[in-house]
Amino acid sequence: MLEQQLINGLTLGLIYALIAVGYTMVYGVIQLINFAHGEIYMLGAFFCVTLITAAGLPFYVAMLMAVVCCAMCGILLDIIAYRPLRRAPRLAALITAIGMSIFLQNLALIIWGSRSKPFPRTALPGYLTEQALTVGSVGLSWLQLFIFAVAIGMMLLLYLVIQKTRIGTAMRALAQNRTAAALMGINVNRVISFTFALGSAMGAVAGILVAIYYNTLYPTMGYTAGVKAFAAAVLGGIGSVPGAMAGGVVLGVAEALGAGYVSSLYRDGVAYAVMIAVIVLRPSGILGRAVTDKA
Repeated sequence: MLEQQLINGLTLGLIYALIAVGYTMVYGVIQLINFAHGEIYMLGAFFCVTLITAAGLPFYVAMLMAVVCCAMCGILLDIIAYRPLRRAPRLAALITAIGMSIFLQNLALIIWGSRSKPFPRTALPGYLTEQALTVGSVGLSWLQLFIFAVAIGMMLLLYLVIQKTRIGTAMRALAQNRTAAALMGINVNRVISFTFALGSAMGAVAGILVAIYYNTLYPTMGYTAGVKAFAAAVLGGIGSVPGAMAGGVVLGVAEALGAGYVSSLYRDGVAYAVMIAVIVLRPSGILGRAVTDKA
């Protein structure tokens, strides 16, 4: 029982980690909490299903195109909503982020309707609907293995982009000092837009994986997932990419254990209780570092 709950929690936690990374990257670069990120996650699922059902595309092609579409949505979100407010007070950008979240929710309601929709299972490769491994009472499906592989692969790709490329170096420079980075010749707006695109792509992948895993998608699905992913980012240390990954896994495991050993009605409460406990004991998060203001 414990082993099965840990596997379920790890599956959920890796998905939360993918979404949380999008929050923490944007915050690390421009100190903005992009509350519309949960809606990008929702759009990823709907784009994928629409491309499968309306355009008749194979699953992997539809998934790739949905991720590209969400990356473009992230860039447009930055250009339209956030770029004009670069020098405005942070509260203005925060209110704009909440407004964009509500706008995208309602846009999805107009386009796709308010009813939950199932993911077209017939479009999935056959192995994703089968059991991969069973040891005693512990079962592991091919879908869970697929989620593990995609989530870990995306995180490794993100690490390589941030640590081994010029654009990644520019992102880290902006995170340390935007003014100095601009004086060194870095195109600030281009780097920020790339950060939004990268975070949105990871959120889209998470949305598609959740839609497949739970076999349902609906226009407001981004709100709950976005709040939990934000909690995971805070838990790990806001602004820290490894912290967001760790926070997502911890939150997912806590939620699964709460559902399995307490009650499924309190799964969210248990997860948030763990987050509050960590923040009280370590305010900077699991892997975050305390920052002191310089005179």
